[in-house]
Amino acid sequence: MRTICFILSALVAAPLSAQRPIPSSEHLSGRLSYDGHGTFGGFVGTTDSVLGRLNAATDLARVTGYVAARAQTLKTGNGKRDRDQYSSLEVDAFPYIRYEVDSLTVGATHGDTLAVVLHGRFDIHGVQRTVDLPARLLLTRTSAHLLADTPLNLTDYKIGGLSKFFGALKMDPRIVVHIDVTFRLAE
Repeated sequence: MRTICFILSALVAAPLSAQRPIPSSEHLSGRLSYDGHGTFGGFVGTTDSVLGRLNAATDLARVTGYVAARAQTLKTGNGKRDRDQYSSLEVDAFPYIRYEVDSLTVGATHGDTLAVVLHGRFDIHGVQRTVDLPARLLLTRTSAHLLADTPLNLTDYKIGGLSKFFGALKMDPRIVVHIDVTFRLAE
């Protein structure tokens, strides 16, 4: 899954932006993807069918919310691999891949972007695991754009079926998830 990032306006000083109230917001656009590696090389799984929400807070550090995607919308460009992926993820029983944000730690400002750490948990394949996600956030008066990247091990989420034909075809359980989502903020 890809990095989650919020957008900070160049017109608003970043330290002041982190202290301003953040309104509730549904996502505007987003992409969730992962980099995987199998017997025949690397591949990318991606979906633009992303859901998300920011819950209002008095300042950025208190923001909560989530980003989610339907597991069956992930596409790798290979129909057989996609079917195997859906089978391994058991998409009928566990239809969503979700990251729930409980809080943020605001870090350094780099130009118009804040370094943040999202504190929360992934819910994948019926398994919840606490994960702190380092991310970049760009916040304007009208939007928040979040980018995050994190390694993830599929076996930590009890995802099997990564080996086919008696081990002749394998997928490495270690992937990198990228989150890229933009939220519309009320002015």
